[in-house]
Amino acid sequence: MLVIVRHGNTFNAGEPPRRIGARTDLPLTPEGMAQADALGRHFAHRGWHFARTLTSPLLRTRQTVAAILAAQATPTSLESAEFLREIDHGPDENLTEPEVVARIGQPALTAWDEHAIVPPGWTVDADRRIGAWQALLDALALDQSPILLVTSNGAARFALKALPTLPPVPLKLATGSYGVIRRNYDGTLAVPIWGQRP
Repeated sequence: MLVIVRHGNTFNAGEPPRRIGARTDLPLTPEGMAQADALGRHFAHRGWHFARTLTSPLLRTRQTVAAILAAQATPTSLESAEFLREIDHGPDENLTEPEVVARIGQPALTAWDEHAIVPPGWTVDADRRIGAWQALLDALALDQSPILLVTSNGAARFALKALPTLPPVPLKLATGSYGVIRRNYDGTLAVPIWGQRP
């Protein structure tokens, strides 16, 4: 079972969110830290003991994973995984949503949100990301201990794109939420949870 977490909030309430990608290494806000703590308590309460833990090298994901592992009775060592790093928004990095829409148009953002079609100027390397997710999914055994992956929204969506059939869920994970991909007894892969907050 893969447990895929999006980091907690990086913008304070009332602060206009911006397109923050691989080149902007923001810390979590106090609310984001509270989200990370809630995830840690939630997973511990469910009795999930992670066999492996992979994270993006960015600060916001490392802070999130540290809070989750602090709630584990026997935390695993942390593995940094470059394919989990947030995408590069190119000329839209650090811009507000209206500024991004003014440059690329709402249809391009909708295509990204709904189908992971990369807007012009963004650097994503979708094939490499999908390949990395597929390798994890191919190795996913029935009833194995869960693997924790902590990442950003731009990277998490490619876990779903790596599945043989895209499930009927939004690609986007909200901040402080998680999804689960597991192998069924018949060998198929299922997404029983996506976008759930504790």
